[in-house]
This record gives sequence, structure tokens and C-alpha cells, in this order.
Amino acid sequence: MDKNNLFRRIPKVDILLEEGKVLDLIQDYGLSYVTDKVRETVEEIREEIKLLSPSEENREDEILRRIDHIEDAIAEHVEQGIELKLRPVLNGTGTILHTNLGRAPLSHKISTELATLLSSYSNLEYNLEEGKRGERYSHMKEMLCKITGAEDAMVVNNNASSVLLILSTLAKGGEVIVSRGELIEIGGKFRIPDVCAQSDAEMVEIGTTNKTHLSDYQEAITENTKAFLKVHTSNYRIMGFTESVEAKDLKALSLEHNIPIIEDLGSGVLLPLEKYGIRHEPMVQEAIESGVDVVCFSGDKLLGGPQAGIIIGKKKYIDAMKKNPLTRALRIDKFTVAALSMTLREYLHMEGIEERIPVLKMLSEPLSSIKERAERLCNLFRDNRLPGDCTVRACTSQVGGGSLPDTYMDSFAVSFHPHKISVPELEKRLHFTKEPLIGRVMEDDFWIDLRTIREEELERVVESFQEALE
Repeated sequence: MDKNNLFRRIPKVDILLEEGKVLDLIQDYGLSYVTDKVRETVEEIREEIKLLSPSEENREDEILRRIDHIEDAIAEHVEQGIELKLRPVLNGTGTILHTNLGRAPLSHKISTELATLLSSYSNLEYNLEEGKRGERYSHMKEMLCKITGAEDAMVVNNNASSVLLILSTLAKGGEVIVSRGELIEIGGKFRIPDVCAQSDAEMVEIGTTNKTHLSDYQEAITENTKAFLKVHTSNYRIMGFTESVEAKDLKALSLEHNIPIIEDLGSGVLLPLEKYGIRHEPMVQEAIESGVDVVCFSGDKLLGGPQAGIIIGKKKYIDAMKKNPLTRALRIDKFTVAALSMTLREYLHMEGIEERIPVLKMLSEPLSSIKERAERLCNLFRDNRLPGDCTVRACTSQVGGGSLPDTYMDSFAVSFHPHKISVPELEKRLHFTKEPLIGRVMEDDFWIDLRTIREEELERVVESFQEALE
């Protein structure tokens, strides 16, 4: 094997930059970027030659073919480099609010409206009636107040930001009383005490992990107490010998000492989940009715909208937050304003809302419907002669996203066992298909839970499998 001969066969970079296909790439993507990709391709082939051992003589012809088609390899490198890293994926995990997969998907109707709105200028902060600067919260305020019964509303970029802004405004330099049983970690090692410290408020812990009484709040009040903080433990449950103080039971103490009640509800439920066969989750409207002064919750969990931290409550407190310099740093952009407004609009008419909000559709879909879809997918696998065995199997789905941690829903999945490759290899390959598919590996099979796969996605699931099994 003559490695030097192989090296000599590789065209020089400046020569490659004058070839027809590469010139077309330069026209589309610019000289600097394409030159980098030409060098990468050349270096890749050089490294491959360097690593050739005498026993791999049969690979010499393969490398020569690669050199002969180097322009195609350059084009492939260019395309890979410009490919968006954030891509649509097929969620076959059965976890509805999968945090790593972007939580709540928006409906096709909302996505289409967004494309139209975001491709032009908008009245984001312009009052069309008065012909002067407006407020971006105005697009959502009326709907939020109508749906929840609150006096006022504003929105920041996520719910952790909501807590930070609320405490920074209402409790900075003072004390915030909170039950030890509500000192949650919200994911990514971000904890309520840390957020509180960042707001320059001092957290006063009361009670124990499993029991906190009204008297604990009473005894902790000092002249420096600025707020009571209630945190809904939406991502875990304490069961058994427990007791906690509801916001409605705290209200008399709040009024007596003029101390506002802040409640972080996390998931942001706006309708009763019991009708879907799911245990009761505290609703935003219930918090307002019980006398909570400021309530915050997420937009991209059970609400079914974009990532956002929604703050509602007494107007005097919301007005104070709007004046906080942090508000500018935490403000939402036109995408969030538009997507959240369109999502909230659906809640103005609750009848049939399950068909208009994808998250609610997945929560409420009858088991028989999921099973039928699983059977259709399995039949598609067989019709396309995918090399493997597929079976419709009963399984369980979950909500995810730090919501309803002890709630599991019966579902149906297609389990697939490939004939020619291992299940771990299939899983890996599915991550690199044109439209990646994420599922679960169980019992030496690859499982696709159909609760989180929509009807219009079935053909795309088959295409991903075909690509992975080539």
C-alpha cells in the first residue's frame, strides 16, 4: 500500500474551490464558510489514510472512490453545518410534557397563525387606538383576568422568573415565611431557597417536612415579615402523616397583619382535570377565589402554551412589579406574547377545548382511540415489510414536566424487535434519522407509546424506522 500516492491524489484546497459544484456552494453560502468545509473534508480523508494499516489494503479502492467524489463529500459537510440543531422530533415516550423535548406542543392552527404574525411587524408595544406606545402585557391581560378572576396580570419568561420578580418586588430586604414541606427543587438544581436568596429576601422556614400548622405561621411573624409564600409541590407528593395550611386558611392572618400571600402553583391548571379521570390539581381560579394576593404559574405545562411565567393578582402588586428594573430583563418577546395570547383565547370558550389544545387532547383521549392508532401503526410496519416483529402492547403514560408526579395513565404502545440489529442500535439510529424518534427500551424491545404520537405522525414514524433499518 502506497499511502503517499493516496495523499497525492487528494486535490488541493485552492483547486477544489474552483470546481463547479463547489463554486455553486460558494454562491449560496459564501467563500469563508465553504472554504472551512473544504478543509474539513480534505483533512478527514487525510486522517483516514494516516490510520490505514497494512491489513486494510482492500480499503484503498474505497478511499480512492471518496477522493473521486470529494465534491459530494464537501456538499454533505456544508449541508450538515447549516442544518438547524433544534429540530422537530417524534415523541414516542408517552410523557406528555417531556421537558427535554420542549414540553407542550402548540396546535397546528396556532402555529399557522404564528407564522403569519411573526413574518411581519406587529403592534407588540403600540396602542393602535391612541397612536402611541402601549404595553406588551395588554395583549393578554384582559383574557387572563377574565379566565382567572384576577384584578391584573403580567407575564415574564418563565415561572422561576415569576418567583424571582415577585419576591424582589414585595419582599426585598425583608423576610418571607414558607413551610419546610414546600421548599422544592424545580429541576436543573434550581431551588426555591436559592431563588429567594437571589431576590435579596430572607427565607424563614417553618414547620417540618410533613407537618406545618397555622400556628407556625403566626409564631414566625416579625416586624420584618414581608410575605407568606405558598408553593404547590407539583413535582412530588408527601403522603401519610401530613398536614399543611391552605391559602384560604392563611387569609385571616394575612389580613390581620397586612402581609400578602404569594402562591406558586407551578403547572397552571385552568380547568378541572377530574373529568379526564385525573386527580384534582389546584386550579388558578381557586387560588384567586381563596384570597391569594399574587399567583404565578407556567405557560408551557398543563396550560398547553409556550414557555412563560404568568403572574396574576392584586393590581397594586402587579403595578409595583411592572416598575421593578428586573422586569425589563425578564420580559417576554413577540413570539411568547403571540403564542400565549392564542392559547389563552381557546380558554375563553371551554366547550371542546380538548380538541384545540394538544396537551389536553393527549390527557383526555379515550384508551380505545389510542389502541386503534397503535394497531394502525403496527399494520403500517407490516405493510412496509419492516425487518422486525411488532406487537401492540398495553403500557402506561405520564404527564411529566414536573406535573402530577404520581399520575399514570393507561395507554397502548407498539413494541418493535428488529431482526438484523440490536435494540440499542435501533434506538441510536432513530435519533439520527431525518425526523428523530424518541421512545423507550423495555423488555428488549423498542416501545412507541401512541398517546404522544398523533394520527398525522404515523407515516413519519414509519419513515424514521425505514431510514434507521436501511
